[in-house]
Amino acid sequence: MMPDRSALSRRQAALAATLGLAAVPVAEAQDWGPGKERVGGLVRSGPLLFMGGIGGWYPDRRPDGPGDVRQQTADALTIMMESLEEAGSSMANVLKVQVALVDPERNWPGMNEVYNEFFPEPRPVRSYFGATGFRRPGQLLQIDCIAYKE
Repeated sequence: MMPDRSALSRRQAALAATLGLAAVPVAEAQDWGPGKERVGGLVRSGPLLFMGGIGGWYPDRRPDGPGDVRQQTADALTIMMESLEEAGSSMANVLKVQVALVDPERNWPGMNEVYNEFFPEPRPVRSYFGATGFRRPGQLLQIDCIAYKE
């Protein structure tokens, strides 16, 4: 039997979600499906929320130009925060973040500084990789996340 998720920490919720099928008999596991649904700009499956491809610059949100990596990080994380709150979650419930970053040697310090302002301790796990660019010239990063909803 799964524990009450409202009493779990983020790490315990991630572990429970990862191991969730381990206790399910094979016959039941074969009938299992992700049960995903759209929740605003997110996809929800069980208690997990998935959000992908949050760009650092959208001309309709900031028509004066792409700005620097600090501005783009703040914009992307604000979009993430607004979307999570609309879905009934928060930045405190983010489990994992992945960042694609143009010119990481130059842009990492500014991105990391702003990133740390948006996430309370304990911060989510994070991975990043360098990118040569994005479809929108001037865009310096793209962020994905996995969060949970209590």
